[in-house]
Amino acid sequence: MEKTNGDRPVRHSQRKFFHRKKFCRFCTDSNLKIDYKYPAILNNFVTERGKIMPRRITGNCAKHQRELAVAIKRARAIAIMPFVVAEGK
Repeated sequence: MEKTNGDRPVRHSQRKFFHRKKFCRFCTDSNLKIDYKYPAILNNFVTERGKIMPRRITGNCAKHQRELAVAIKRARAIAIMPFVVAEGK
């Protein structure tokens, strides 16, 4: 470590993690459709507790994230998907 400005050390090796560029699955694969009738696809974007994952984690674009949220909410309303997963079951 070198000292340059006053007594504050300068660190050269602070980059520990490599962050891979996230991409929207629905933009890249045209065969993948967002529909409330397909809970197998929608379950990939919901946490274990039943909450919708945010866009910064899934990597979806804004347009598809909005469509995804609407489809999950519709599937919940007609009891295809649960609103919440019960603890301990």
